Amino acid sequence: MKHLIALSFWLALVPSIVQADQTEAEIDYLLTTIGHSDCVFVRNGKEYDAEDAEAHLRMKYKRGKRYAPTTEKFIERLASQSSMSKKPYFIECANDGRVPSGQWLTNLLNEYRSENPS
Repeated sequence: MKHLIALSFWLALVPSIVQADQTEAEIDYLLTTIGHSDCVFVRNGKEYDAEDAEAHLRMKYKRGKRYAPTTEKFIERLASQSSMSKKPYFIECANDGRVPSGQWLTNLLNEYRSENPS
């Protein structure tokens, strides 16, 4: 009976472990894509290159991981606006104009998920 209880406990944890791995993979994809893009990241009215944008958002995620249990929460809570000034972030890519980073990242996430169904 003791083994059955232990097995039930571990089986209950599997979905959350799988979800955490999927969230990590999605967030890493979003950040890597930003870093390798030719886009400009606008934070608090100042423009940053793609590599700086990736580094900044990785730092925010590392420090604030507990606020981002899902990829959607990462976008909403950490990657859409400044934690200090509350000003929205923007991403500006050639021919696409300036869009809020939350919108840009959500679109990218939807594309990723359509190409990588779980």
